[in-house]
Amino acid sequence: MYDVLVVGSANADLTVRVERRPGAGETVLGTDLVESAGGKGANQAAAAARIGGRTALLARVGGDAYGELLLHAQREAGTDVTPVIVDESARTGTAMIIVDPDGDNSIVVSPGANAALTPQDVAAAKHTIAASAVVSLQLEIPMESVRAAAAAAEQAGTRVVLNPSPAPQTALAPELLAVADPLVVNEHEARQLSGRADGTPAEWAAALRDQGARSVVVTLGGDGALVLDASGATEVPGVRVKAVDTTGAGDAFTGALATRLARGDTLPEAARFAVRVGAAAVTKPGAQPSYPTRAELEALVPESAQDAGDGS
Repeated sequence: MYDVLVVGSANADLTVRVERRPGAGETVLGTDLVESAGGKGANQAAAAARIGGRTALLARVGGDAYGELLLHAQREAGTDVTPVIVDESARTGTAMIIVDPDGDNSIVVSPGANAALTPQDVAAAKHTIAASAVVSLQLEIPMESVRAAAAAAEQAGTRVVLNPSPAPQTALAPELLAVADPLVVNEHEARQLSGRADGTPAEWAAALRDQGARSVVVTLGGDGALVLDASGATEVPGVRVKAVDTTGAGDAFTGALATRLARGDTLPEAARFAVRVGAAAVTKPGAQPSYPTRAELEALVPESAQDAGDGS
């Protein structure tokens, strides 16, 4: 039995820090290249496992050095990698990341083996899906595989956490929205998917719920999150920290959220905890290397930080 099964991508993150991000046609010098484990699916699995969630990952990696890097990182985090498929004929997905002095980033992803994760792979994992309290999904794998995972989870009675990132250019499929409990979006994704260029997070969330999502969480960076479920809208305060690198912070939030939902928290309670995990993640460079254990979380971002109203 798992708390969380993540079905999604696994990428090697290739990160360079720069004084400023280049414009079109411009070359700038950066720091030495840093190779680390990433990918939205693998990130969420690592975040869930590091805070104590019983976690498994269904993904595809290549039979190369980057694939070994990703598998090692998951094992170190505590994730069960039994469902991971090693594809000897493919290259592991990679993400090229540029980080500026404020910790903001620009990312280009080459999907590699992620593009070969098929509905048949999902079908072969149906017993693992049924043995999980929550299935966490993103959109860095083929859409038909995301739909297959959502359908299998619904059939098994497994809760679905859907993070529609990268945001699709068109509206989400109705069958995906219908199982999202919650739909987890950042401000950009909320605007785009709600079809409302203006408005507030509460209005975006309401529009997405009207479209069919069972519940919605809008992440607001340092300002926390907005939660909308059957009980109404809840504002979750942020935690003021010094941001070093925002890479993977949203994945840390989603992995933590899924874990606490699996353990029985209400959505506002789970979001409150996830905000702390996301805040801790931005205080260190990298994605998975920045994710805290429970002990590190309490030392870095104690719960009293939210109680005291340190959100910005």
